[in-house]
Amino acid sequence: MVNYKRQLNLLNLLKKKSFFLLGPRAIGKSYLIHHQLASQAVILDLLRSELYLRLSAAPWELEKLIDAQLSVQKSIIVIDEIQKIPGLLDEVHRLIEQRKFCFLLTGSSARKLKRGHANLLAGRAWTAALYPLSFSEIPHFDLEHYLRFGGLPAVYASDNPIEELNAYVQNYLREEIQAEGLVRKLPPFSRFLTMAAFMNGQLLNFSQLASDIAVPASTIREYYSILEDTLIGFPLLPWTQSQKRKAIATAKFYFFDTGVTHALAQTQTLDRNSDLYGRSFEHWIGMELRSYLGYRRLSEALGFWRSTHQHEVDFVVGDHTAIEVKATRKVTARDLKGLEAIQEENVFKQLILISQDPIETKHGKISCLHWKTFITRLWKNELL
Repeated sequence: MVNYKRQLNLLNLLKKKSFFLLGPRAIGKSYLIHHQLASQAVILDLLRSELYLRLSAAPWELEKLIDAQLSVQKSIIVIDEIQKIPGLLDEVHRLIEQRKFCFLLTGSSARKLKRGHANLLAGRAWTAALYPLSFSEIPHFDLEHYLRFGGLPAVYASDNPIEELNAYVQNYLREEIQAEGLVRKLPPFSRFLTMAAFMNGQLLNFSQLASDIAVPASTIREYYSILEDTLIGFPLLPWTQSQKRKAIATAKFYFFDTGVTHALAQTQTLDRNSDLYGRSFEHWIGMELRSYLGYRRLSEALGFWRSTHQHEVDFVVGDHTAIEVKATRKVTARDLKGLEAIQEENVFKQLILISQDPIETKHGKISCLHWKTFITRLWKNELL
């Protein structure tokens, strides 16, 4: 695997507290742990069948296993894929309390922890997330390649990214969904995944999807819950505080990666002049914002705004920055409409239009930036 320099520094995190480290499969959690912590941590991987079987039968043996490997040099304990044995968290809780151990607990699914009423350590461990590769982590970043194939490390560096993505989708269905028994019938869920990928970044419409897939709307809600709990997607909530124009209250939903979205939607090509290209470009900007806020541990809410009269701004950060995204190579007055509408609320200090126009301009309070300028300044901590 290419040695990407990730933004997340595990040692810095663990100086403060024990942590849950969450992220979907193949995001690079295990690689990051071995790269950053191998010489300083006892690493217990629950994907190892003998270890899984031993601790499943006798969770109290965790302390014995740790003591056998603990040393002055190795003072951090990593348990990889903790959701495999939620009962271990009672032992982790005790060892944090009684022996002041520092744990890093990784997982690719929060569902078993949530639904199994697992001990979530009552604030004794904080949560961090690992995201797909960001612009700041990829040498010689290729926008067109990223929009089509996404930022999973093994996929981005692959000579055959389509095969990698197709295998990822099949592994997700087989290992996360079928093996864990998260849905009763896999075919309707597979159809749902395809339809949800087509609707990526659009307003949630449970009744429409329910009609298309021939399942109850309550089932569609449950399916989206599964995507969120297995970290395959996330809701983007609306900013509803506008006074001059009534805002809608319906959320959007994004998959966690552009490449995975295309694999699920069975995209064949990503044409530069298509609406799909524009939505993928917007999706990528949203992922960069989400990664930045997460890695910098900023508590700012990421959302969007749309009025009942269809004025829209793609992303709002807290109550200080509004961001519109256009894939156009030449910005026109029409592209500014959403930002001009939200500007009337007199709330947001920064109004930014991101495009592929190389000529950067200023229209009143609206800054029109080329995407590379915006992303570079973002990761230099110059914007948010």
